[in-house]
Amino acid sequence: MHLLLALALLLDPTPATRPEVAAADVLHAWDVRRSAAWSAGDVAGLRALYLPGSAAGRADVAMLRAWRARGLRVEGMQTQLLSVSVRSRTRERFVVDVVDRVVVGSVVPSGDALPADRPTAHTLVLRRVSGEWLVASVASAVS
Repeated sequence: MHLLLALALLLDPTPATRPEVAAADVLHAWDVRRSAAWSAGDVAGLRALYLPGSAAGRADVAMLRAWRARGLRVEGMQTQLLSVSVRSRTRERFVVDVVDRVVVGSVVPSGDALPADRPTAHTLVLRRVSGEWLVASVASAVS
């Protein structure tokens, strides 16, 4: 469990009411699906995690295609959330400021670990479509 979220759970006896916990749950589930798409080299699966027309989705798909073109995949990719702050939330939309980094992952077939990732601040906009949270946009934020 992420350190900040663990602290939030200790300080708040009703964590389900905290919007940051709900946002972290949404982001974790999304990251698990993204990791599975990268592990399988599944371009369509990765594209399906983003709203149509999402620049972030186009960039992620282009990066996956480039890795596949070199015969590479990434297995076990895990993203660590270092901080989560909800800007706004409705039943169908989340706007979240996060600081995250990729902490685990290995390159297949070499087995090499992914290079160390530095924490990066982003503002994410997610929309719920047919019960699934999709990324609409990712913008760099000043940390």
